[in-house]
Amino acid sequence: MTTKEKIDELLYQNGDDFKMAKILKTDIAEYFKTLEETFATSGGKDFFLRHTRKIDSIIKLIYKIALHSMFKHYQPMKNSLPVTLVALGSYGREQLCVYSDIDLLIVYKDVPGYNAKEIIEKILYLIWDSGMKLGHRVHNVEELLEVSRTDITIKTALIESRFLEGSRYLWVETQNAIDSIRHDDPQEYIRQKLHEQQLMHIRNPLTMEPNLKEGEGGFRDANLVYWIGKVHYNVDRIRDLPEHIVKPEDYRDFRIALEFLFRVRSALHLAAGKKVDQLRLELIPAVAQYLGYHANTTAHMRFARKVQENLTIIRFYSLIWLDTLCREYGIIPLQSDKKILSEPSEETNTLLGFIKYLNREANEEFVVSHPLLYRIKNASKPKRLSQGYYAQIRDIFRQPHAHSILRTLWDAHRLGFLMTILRKVINLPQFDGYHQYSVDTHLLQTLYTLEHIDSPFIAELYETLSPKDKELLKLVAFLHDAGKGRQKDHSLVGAALFRLYAKQLGYDENAIDNGVALITYHTLMSSTAQTEDLYNEKVILKFASRFQTKRMLDLIYILTYADMSAVNKGVYNTFNARLLHNLYTSALESLEHGEILDETARRIKKENSLRKLESFNTLPKSAQKKILSIPSNLLFLRYRPEQILNISHVALEVESYIYEIHNRDFLTIEVIRKDPFNIGYLLGKLARLNLVNMDIFKLFDELKYFRIDFSENVLDDEIPIIKEYIRESFEPGRTVKIPSPNISDSCVTFDCNHSRNYAKMTLNTVDQRGLMSYLISMFDELGIDIATAKIHTFRNRVQDLFLIEKNGNFCHNIDTIIKKLSTKEE
Repeated sequence: MTTKEKIDELLYQNGDDFKMAKILKTDIAEYFKTLEETFATSGGKDFFLRHTRKIDSIIKLIYKIALHSMFKHYQPMKNSLPVTLVALGSYGREQLCVYSDIDLLIVYKDVPGYNAKEIIEKILYLIWDSGMKLGHRVHNVEELLEVSRTDITIKTALIESRFLEGSRYLWVETQNAIDSIRHDDPQEYIRQKLHEQQLMHIRNPLTMEPNLKEGEGGFRDANLVYWIGKVHYNVDRIRDLPEHIVKPEDYRDFRIALEFLFRVRSALHLAAGKKVDQLRLELIPAVAQYLGYHANTTAHMRFARKVQENLTIIRFYSLIWLDTLCREYGIIPLQSDKKILSEPSEETNTLLGFIKYLNREANEEFVVSHPLLYRIKNASKPKRLSQGYYAQIRDIFRQPHAHSILRTLWDAHRLGFLMTILRKVINLPQFDGYHQYSVDTHLLQTLYTLEHIDSPFIAELYETLSPKDKELLKLVAFLHDAGKGRQKDHSLVGAALFRLYAKQLGYDENAIDNGVALITYHTLMSSTAQTEDLYNEKVILKFASRFQTKRMLDLIYILTYADMSAVNKGVYNTFNARLLHNLYTSALESLEHGEILDETARRIKKENSLRKLESFNTLPKSAQKKILSIPSNLLFLRYRPEQILNISHVALEVESYIYEIHNRDFLTIEVIRKDPFNIGYLLGKLARLNLVNMDIFKLFDELKYFRIDFSENVLDDEIPIIKEYIRESFEPGRTVKIPSPNISDSCVTFDCNHSRNYAKMTLNTVDQRGLMSYLISMFDELGIDIATAKIHTFRNRVQDLFLIEKNGNFCHNIDTIIKKLSTKEE
């Protein structure tokens, strides 16, 4: 017996309302268990429609039960009762996804003799008793216009409403009210919706984890076309808009993309088991499996790439159609503080002609109007590029604002055609836990950063480059990841591709060789700065040998800055900017002098600089002697004379311990102590934070200086808690539970001949909570003095470097260290 038949039988028997609600509740629960099977046998919109129809049937049964409860066998005709049920939102559009909000509007009219409000109350109680999670609004039909003026979201919901159940007579009145709402200051409505869309795009850019609903190219973009089309033409579907707005061939591409994204959203809800709009990386395997992709990384990348591709299609056509619709109201949707290009001064219909035009206009930053963008996409083009095209493509990189040109060509879906070297990376995802954007978006962002350098020092370096070097650097920046998506090292593949492509563009062999070197080693500066000992002469000489001239060193420094800045917010930060600058200056010194001074010579040089400071010479001779006798060479190698003096000034006054917390760009804790300091305890308490660097220097009078740097800052209200942790770190007997790490002996390397004063230990293993706290506690137990630790985490692996003072306790305890760390790594 079907649910409807069960309800009808109970109605005939004047059954209990709660019992009928319980039957509906069971039916809903059983229905949701079948959704995976339904999804497997239906398309994107078809699945939405079937799901919507099911919810419709349940609400209609609830309405039926409510009327029977109120009137028993003496029910009036539906049309005579002044109550109408209306579907809103995605439910109204018949695009209801698995866990989407079910929005219901109950419209009534105060008519003497009818208990409309009691009927509505009964309907709502039955809905709640049946377990439906439903959002609802209740309004008198005469107040709908005024209500719509209170909130743009309510107005939008009413515009896309759909009759569900109840009085058809009242629905006619409701439609009349909706018509009034449609014509109520449409210009202001459109302006507000465009502003709302702009804010959503700022919050949800097109990244590796796109928001399918509110992000760029998401359903809200498509919905906005429908909403404004509804306001202007009162159409129920986008394809019903006039052909001068929506051409059939364009709608076909749009609809195919939308249908795919409909299926992705349904699969996303099923995979997450709840309403989710963001396609997070960890959900991609499950979502892809629902859509029939194989369970491997290659298939997952194909799926994620198709998602990106279809989002860009929705974004493109939504922009074009919205522009035309808005212009019919005298509204220009594209607002920008940049120059807006509308049409070339001379008529052109070829892609080459448009590129020439963009090149001429790139003396300042620009965006193009949406009609012009549409013309560029549909401009005539050859089957194969001629030399004239290659000449114009090269000319792009000579322009001050090459990014504006290339972004336009990307938006017009013509970049892959013009630059075949990039075809494999257009919309290509990057599952590395590091990059925020697909490869092509990252390349555009890298070029943009290069043209908008906000580091004064790097900007000065860039301005000293010759026009030819600026051109080469822009080309390299835009192509440095062109080798991704292949099996081999992307740097080597990219360098080989660059060599061939640069020849097509007409570059000479010297420029090509330079470009090949920059692409081959484009990750070297970042990795060296973040994972190597920058105060070791062998490290510096090895790095500098890859570039050999100041010009090449300048180019790789600027390229690294642009590349890192374009990865993700906060990847290029104050901390690693300092590391990169230190590497650059040390490498430059080695190029200028042909060698690096050893540790002792560099310390003497820093001591001489210290002696020249007036603030140093005003100190008592005994204090000066203490400072110059500090045993830690690394303090003198790493810190400026002013920093050494500031640390020493504070240390001269310390009796027990003192600390300072800095929390601007990232959290830094500085401690100078004489009393025993349980740093392992402190790190254990702060294990949730990402540790990136730690310096530990012996000073004088048995004092030690500690500097602990984290990759992020903390909330202001967390500072008192951290202060308490520091205080507890000086209390004897304090312990924190530290899980034993799981590290194989192959992940640990030792170098007892790293330099004259320091040995080196490196650790490359899976990231594990509390790992640093465990290591510090182990070193304390063995009496091993760490001078500095550099912590780098990438793709869930740590690459840690420790410099350790040669006091006899380290190199003689290597076997013990291995024994304490070694277990089979999973």
